[in-house]
Amino acid sequence: MTTGPGSGPRSFVGDGGVVLAADVWGEASRPPLVLLHGGGQTRHAWGRTGPRLAALGWRVVAPDLRGHGDSGWSADGDYDLGLFARDVRALVAELGSPPVVVGASLGGLSALLAAGEAPRAAVRALVLVDVAHRPDPRGFRRIVEFMRRAPEGFSSVEEAAAATRAYLPHRPPPEVSAGLENNLRRRGERWVWHWDPKMLDSFEGRMDPPGMAERLLSAGRRAGVPLLLVRGQVSDVVREDIAEQFCAHVPRARRVEVPGAGHMVAGDQNEHFLDAIVPFLEGMR
Repeated sequence: MTTGPGSGPRSFVGDGGVVLAADVWGEASRPPLVLLHGGGQTRHAWGRTGPRLAALGWRVVAPDLRGHGDSGWSADGDYDLGLFARDVRALVAELGSPPVVVGASLGGLSALLAAGEAPRAAVRALVLVDVAHRPDPRGFRRIVEFMRRAPEGFSSVEEAAAATRAYLPHRPPPEVSAGLENNLRRRGERWVWHWDPKMLDSFEGRMDPPGMAERLLSAGRRAGVPLLLVRGQVSDVVREDIAEQFCAHVPRARRVEVPGAGHMVAGDQNEHFLDAIVPFLEGMR
C-alpha cells in the first residue's frame, strides 16, 4: 500500500499483480476496517459510510474490486469467486494488522471465503451486507438483468440515472445525478458502466451452483470470528428464512435488519445501516 497519513487515494496489489484502487479515510494508527462493495458497484458506494466510520476512530479502506472502477481487470476474463477472495487475502496481508471487513453482496462472499478457507485471511470480524449462503433467484436474476441492459451505454448521465431509478423504485431519487458519474466512464459519445463486461459471464453461473451453499456455510464456521449479517428489510436477494438459516449454521453469527432497505443497504438507508453496524464494530476494537 502507498504510504501517507490521513485520507486520500491509495493502491493495493491483488492476486497476480492486479492493482486495486482504493480510497482511505482516517489515520494509519487507527484499527483498520475494510469496505468491499457489491458486484457492478465501485468503492464510491461507500462515499457516505467511509468518512463517518473514520470519524468514529477507524482507518477505513474502500477498494474497487478487480474488474470494477479504477482497479485492474483480469487479463483472461476470469472472475471466479475464489479469485476475488485471493484479492481480499492480499489486501488484508498488506494492511499488516487484522481488519474488520464489511462486505456487501459480492464483496461479502469474497470476504467470507477469504476468512474461512485456507489460507485464511487474518480478520478481526466480518459484516456481511445482504448476502448469505444462498440468494433468492428472483432477486439475483433482477441484478444480472439490470447489469445486462444497455450494453452500448447511455447517451447521458441523466439517462443512466433514469435506468437506475427504475431499478430501485423504493429509493427516493437524488436531487442531482452527479454522483452516478463515479460508476460510469466515457466511451466515445456514450456513457458505460465502470466494470468489465466479461464479469457478467461469471456472475450468471454463480446464482446457486451445486455445493456452493455448503461451501459458504463451512467458510463461515471455519472463519471463527464474530460475524454480523445485515439484511435489507425489503431485500429481494436475501430472504428472511435464508438469513435465519445462515445464522443457525454459523455459531458466531447474528443478524440485524435495516428498515426500508433493499439489497443495496448502505445506499438505500445509510443512517439506519450505520445504526445497525456501529454497536457491533464498537465491540471489535
